[in-house]
Amino acid sequence: MKVNTGIAAKDRNEIAEGLSHVLADTYTLYLKTHNYHWNVTGPHFRTLHLMFEEQYRELWAATDEIAERIRALGEYAPGTYGEFGKLTSLHEDNSVPSADQMVKNLVKGHEQVAKTARDLFKAAGEADDEVTADLMVQRMQASEKNAWMLRSILE
Repeated sequence: MKVNTGIAAKDRNEIAEGLSHVLADTYTLYLKTHNYHWNVTGPHFRTLHLMFEEQYRELWAATDEIAERIRALGEYAPGTYGEFGKLTSLHEDNSVPSADQMVKNLVKGHEQVAKTARDLFKAAGEADDEVTADLMVQRMQASEKNAWMLRSILE
């Protein structure tokens, strides 16, 4: 059956494409955060280990919400490393950085997720897609808060 929720097919397709980028950024940041959780060392190990766990759990839950929104719009969600690699604006680490560099990398990652979500928020608003707009507000709020908390560790 065709999707008939009041959002034009062209707009649904464009929004789903934008959501795919948000999903890829969120998943890539989830994976990076989980990697850092496993591999962090140093005098702030326990604090960072626990903070990274809180953040990767939240990111994991967010990936499901984003993917399900793509499906509700009538499109298929990307779900492979190859697809995410093409869609994400984040970079993977090929080594294990220091704890301070991990924090800096995660700040940048959360800031990028917020930017990607903000771009889609505008498009969703123009298409009267309040559901996606609300989801992007949630993503911006979570990422901006996480970036702030991580930044505070470095000060």
